[in-house]
Amino acid sequence: MSKTSTSKARSAARLAAVQALYQMDMEEIGLARLLGQFHEHRLGKEIEDAQLIDADIDFFDDVVVGTDGRRADIDALIEANLGEQWKIGRLDKTMLQILRAGTYEIIARPDVPTGTIINEYMDVAHAFFDVKDAKFVNGLLDSVAKAKRS
Repeated sequence: MSKTSTSKARSAARLAAVQALYQMDMEEIGLARLLGQFHEHRLGKEIEDAQLIDADIDFFDDVVVGTDGRRADIDALIEANLGEQWKIGRLDKTMLQILRAGTYEIIARPDVPTGTIINEYMDVAHAFFDVKDAKFVNGLLDSVAKAKRS
């Protein structure tokens, strides 16, 4: 796989991971069942006559399983970097999953450069939110990275 196709597959995996984490947060669904649903019906499949980009399934699994497994630590890091007037419960549910997945990568994937992580999750934020919210993702993940990767 070329570097460009690997990059696109990881981008697709990140977007799918945020969607999976959102689904897991909104429904009573076990991790194994959720992963199975995404593997079978979502990753790289055709939806509404549009062919989805093949996602890096191993990367997807790592982000979803790792984020879920370290949720308490991740949420504490997010909360610590929100600012005094904000609480994690005030965040939009999709925004929270973007921040959780990005924070997971920062603390658990030293093989992925910090700039790549932040840019990728800003791109995911652009799929759901406006520019101001994408900048929020940038600022928070940058703060987490400075605390954890410096």
